[in-house]
Amino acid sequence: RLVRMLLSSLFGAFVVIIVVVVIQLNSRPDLKVWHKTVLDQEFSAGAQVNDFSEYLAREDRLFKQLDQQVYDKIESGDQTLHNRYFRGSFSDPDRWPVNWNRSFVLESDQPLTGVLLLHGMSDSPYSMRSIGERLHERGAYVIGLRVPGHGQAPSGLLDVKWQDMAAAVRLAMHELQRKSKGANMYVIGYSNGGALAVQYALDSLLDSTLAPVDGLVLISPEIGISKLAMLAKWQERLGHLLGLEKLAWNDLLPEFEPWKYGSFALNAGKQAWLITEEIQAQISELTDSGKLGGMPPILAFQSVVDATVTAPALVNNLFERLPEISSGRTRPTPALHELVLYDINRYSDIQPLMKQSPSSWIEPMLDNLEYRFRLTFLSNKGSTDKEVMAITRMPGSKAVEVCDTDMSWPDDVYSLSHVALPFPPDDPVYGGEEAAPSPGIDLGLIAMRGERNLLKIPAATMLRLRYNPFYHYQMQRMVEFLQLETVQTDRCRNVLPQIR
Repeated sequence: RLVRMLLSSLFGAFVVIIVVVVIQLNSRPDLKVWHKTVLDQEFSAGAQVNDFSEYLAREDRLFKQLDQQVYDKIESGDQTLHNRYFRGSFSDPDRWPVNWNRSFVLESDQPLTGVLLLHGMSDSPYSMRSIGERLHERGAYVIGLRVPGHGQAPSGLLDVKWQDMAAAVRLAMHELQRKSKGANMYVIGYSNGGALAVQYALDSLLDSTLAPVDGLVLISPEIGISKLAMLAKWQERLGHLLGLEKLAWNDLLPEFEPWKYGSFALNAGKQAWLITEEIQAQISELTDSGKLGGMPPILAFQSVVDATVTAPALVNNLFERLPEISSGRTRPTPALHELVLYDINRYSDIQPLMKQSPSSWIEPMLDNLEYRFRLTFLSNKGSTDKEVMAITRMPGSKAVEVCDTDMSWPDDVYSLSHVALPFPPDDPVYGGEEAAPSPGIDLGLIAMRGERNLLKIPAATMLRLRYNPFYHYQMQRMVEFLQLETVQTDRCRNVLPQIR
């Protein structure tokens, strides 16, 4: 009887908790037309689309639907100056000369290389715009893919599957192969785009009909996320069972950004978790078959602190699992995988104020001599110095190469962030003090002050760093990796490491 009473009490407590959570979630702001309207012209893996030109034609129809079913139907109360779905607002994408929510192509008659750019979850091709333009200036044929579910309305993430995204990547890579005219081909992926890039490269090792990849550049890649993301499916199911549409959403925020959703569907988190699980299964399969050595070289950039993806998972779930690159690769590419880590700003003495320090997982990495990849660590020259040095160690070596970078931490910046890495300081929307003029909203330095819990947008969101102060270093490393420029090492010296 005691056991039954205990179980009944636990069940009753569980039911009470569920009821409280449901009431709280359902008390959030009402859903808008951009939350509820699902556009049927969005691409899916089962669509009858045979090539990239058909993908773009379907995208044209999708954006016409967006105009008719969302822009034309927003209520008068939503016709505000910071609503991206109100024509003429400061956040209206049409204020810009190019609508960067759509796929873009930067052509080259005689390409030196081919590059596919893949943006992140809830993001748009705008996040890859600057990278694409800079590589195109150096002779690359560039395709910036709008991944299915993105760039239109947040409702696009309610039903999209990671397989839909992967199918679009295959179409874009086939097109890139056709237009690159035999030049090397690379995929550059940011966040969820990084996961898609890795998944495609793994697939290509098993399927010889896929366009080959000569290298991957990963920026804050989604290799591991919290397993709590999988719990999203239960909240979704509960919402369907109770007929409560709001339960399908993790965040319901104003749509004030022209190139990124403010609201985030639970399904997006679920798909992110599923693709990371698929990547781990593929790596295991390829390891067992002895084919993982054919993985193309990887250059990855990651902040040691990242609130969106699990930063240590990039090491544990990818780099530590990769063998040395096979000597049988026929195309001229770098011979090593490399991980570039951005440290926190040690000069700011921020560690006593931090909830947790990244040192617990960084310091063992710096002492590990068993890695089969090159490790580069960007950190302060000292605890009293804002200047940044690049410390690089080759696999199995105690010696390190120390390079001056001519970079310094900006004032009042204590770390990078997940959303900062792909944006230069002069980005017109997300840049800092160097930002170019924007024809619309400028979010890079926004820091509204007042009483807490008053604004719909959390203060933490507004104060999150939006640009990468070390972008030019990152861009230079990418250019060298894509073999569009020779490596410069004249400011480096070899020393024994004392990295703390």
